[in-house]
Amino acid sequence: MWRSEWAAVAAMSVKAETWVHGRRGDIFRMGRRSTEWATAVCVAEEQQSQAHFNIVVLKLSLVLTLALAEMILVKELQIFGTALPLAFQPSNGGGEQPPHRPRRKGQKRKLEDEAAASASAAAAAAAAATATPSSLGSAVADDDNEDEEDGSVGPEICCRHSQASLAREVRTQVDALNRCFSWRHADRAAAKRATHVLAELAKNEEVVNVIVEGGAVPALVCHLKEPPALSVVQEEHQLRLFEHEVEKGAAFALGLLAVKPEHQQIIVDAGALPLLVNLLKRHKNAANLRAVNSVIRRAADAITNLAHENSNIKTCVRIEGGIPPLVELLESQDLKVQRAAAGALRTLAFKNDENKSQIVDCNALPTLILMLRSEDAAIHYEAVGVIGNLVHSSPNIKKEVLNAGALQPVIGLLSSCCTESQREAALLLGQFASADSDCKVHIVQRGAVRPLIEMLQSADVQLREMSAFALGRLAQDTHNQAGIAYNGGLVPLLKLLDSKNGSLQHNAAFALYGVADNEDYVSDFIKVGGVQKLQDGEFIVQATKDCVAKTLKRLEEKINGRVLKHLLYMMRVGEKSVQRRVALALAHLCAPEDQRTIFIDNNGVELLLDLLVSVSLKHQLDGSIALYKLANKAAALSPMDAAPPSPTPQVYLGEQYVNSSTLSDVTFLVEGKRFYAHRIALLASSDAFRAMFDGGYREKDARDIEIPNIKWNVFELMMRFIYTGSVEVTSEISQDLLRAADQYLLEGLKRLCEYTIAQDVNIDNISDMYDLSEAFHATSLRHTCVLFILEQFEKICIRPGYLFSLGFSF
Repeated sequence: MWRSEWAAVAAMSVKAETWVHGRRGDIFRMGRRSTEWATAVCVAEEQQSQAHFNIVVLKLSLVLTLALAEMILVKELQIFGTALPLAFQPSNGGGEQPPHRPRRKGQKRKLEDEAAASASAAAAAAAAATATPSSLGSAVADDDNEDEEDGSVGPEICCRHSQASLAREVRTQVDALNRCFSWRHADRAAAKRATHVLAELAKNEEVVNVIVEGGAVPALVCHLKEPPALSVVQEEHQLRLFEHEVEKGAAFALGLLAVKPEHQQIIVDAGALPLLVNLLKRHKNAANLRAVNSVIRRAADAITNLAHENSNIKTCVRIEGGIPPLVELLESQDLKVQRAAAGALRTLAFKNDENKSQIVDCNALPTLILMLRSEDAAIHYEAVGVIGNLVHSSPNIKKEVLNAGALQPVIGLLSSCCTESQREAALLLGQFASADSDCKVHIVQRGAVRPLIEMLQSADVQLREMSAFALGRLAQDTHNQAGIAYNGGLVPLLKLLDSKNGSLQHNAAFALYGVADNEDYVSDFIKVGGVQKLQDGEFIVQATKDCVAKTLKRLEEKINGRVLKHLLYMMRVGEKSVQRRVALALAHLCAPEDQRTIFIDNNGVELLLDLLVSVSLKHQLDGSIALYKLANKAAALSPMDAAPPSPTPQVYLGEQYVNSSTLSDVTFLVEGKRFYAHRIALLASSDAFRAMFDGGYREKDARDIEIPNIKWNVFELMMRFIYTGSVEVTSEISQDLLRAADQYLLEGLKRLCEYTIAQDVNIDNISDMYDLSEAFHATSLRHTCVLFILEQFEKICIRPGYLFSLGFSF
């Protein structure tokens, strides 16, 4: 057996000898492993027989050669054109990236992205559980070969077992952790493997409860600290394998468990916080800096998750002394440590004034501001987040941040390649702009407006919202209002009103409210169709509706003087679309005393009427609404809403003479019945009767006059009006009475009839009513019909042919 192994090693060495030539750097990194194994060989030589020593040497040679081949063979595979042996195949198959894991709900930091060891390290850890010196050596070598921990993901643990099998698996790992709290090689390897398995299981949110209920929290907390120190004799003969690795795995697993709020306090009650804080301080006495940085990052991430939205734990972290070491770690040489420390401080500063004060007192601001200028997106994202949480609702800290020079770096982040950083920077600038007017001006002067406006057109909803928020605060300054409009901010802000996001709508509306206060750009506001956009918008929250109403009121107050003159100029010489927008806006916003100047002298009415015959239904609707608004302004009271005025005062004969033969000098024959009348009363009532009795008509001298086209009840009511000046007109008889009143030119009776008829105007009969007004010269009824059509245009226009069948003209 040994001969075959030696043969395989010898064959492999022939190839390896040519590969390692010129690769002294790679071989140098193997030196530390060789030294560790030399120590292991010495121990074996002292404790074992010579025969056993030879076996250890054999295994050592094989392991070293395999490790070297694993490191180099993958890189040189194509040169030799050979397939990798099964032992060297990547655990996820063919070097393909592991499948993407969905983001854990409620997790503040994506700890999975910095997940555990590489596949080779995990395999080595599993092998190390056998506790043989040779296998332990392989584990150390593979673990140290983890070049980029954040980019690798260990083998996924299958979490689709039954609850019972999961509980047994968890119990197995917890038992291993409880048994293996020592520096013995087998114990450290088993502990590392157990923390890794629990962490992999914890990545599945459905399994987290099973892990906690299985007693994993106390066991993991115990392994946040080192086992009891070795004696001097033991130190001489035994290595500290997996130093910092078990603590890192325990911190990682606890951080994943802390994602669920109900588990945060359980972990803290188990004593995790002081141990995690101690892990943050390991860099001060670090022999293996890379391993120390890894455990520090895991500890910082665990603190972040424990304190997430938990004010009590945030306070506990401060009491345990966690803030000073986190601030100190902002200056670490390791960028990942910087990021993790900033992430923890960001969480601790949120809505906790005492934590904010201590962070500032620890002199974190200068370093955080330097981090804002980092080219690493992850670094400046966390830094701007910390500063944003520090200044939130803290005016004094806001001043300190500005005095420390944060303004320009934050403005620079508006152009970051990182969308999250842009969003945080815009939010922070909005908070700065709320401080005082000078700061608003400085932000604009230093170049923030243009990138903020560009962000309004981003595909990211939150980015658009934060930029609108910042512009809304900046727009409370007159000069900034002009800057926003000049740099093209009006159109993208108006487009945001179409959003289905209520918060985004409101921030855009608030920014437009500010811009509308600047007289120099009211004309531009109207020119781009801003008034129509405000009027047509479907706004989700009441606050936005109120803001839009105030904006329209503000614009209305500006329509005078030079603003009105500019608008009239545009209505005369501008493009047709601009002329229409101006006419539509002025119909809603102009003062009644300016209507003649705008719509008669400057042809504003013609522009509105043109819209009614446009091929665009939207134009027709806009025109009808504008004309309706204009008509309502022109008339203090609508004919539909008020009774007609009393007829011209005159002397009436009275009710007793209606159809009375007393002193009657003329008789009308209606439907075969006689109606007694008096010429004096008829002559005074209308020009029609005066022509009948004083003109050259045959009725002049006739005693009996036949009325062939009027019903008796209609004629009786008409005569009653002539004799008394009033009559009750019902809807049943109103149209016939209107016809009779028009025939005999009784204007007062016509007004009464028109008023009664107008009460019954609706979509179904509007066409007939309009025809009636035209046929009998009923001006008041005609106006009522026109106003009704304009007001109800949107409903009427869906009835084919209705509008055009009216054939009316204005």
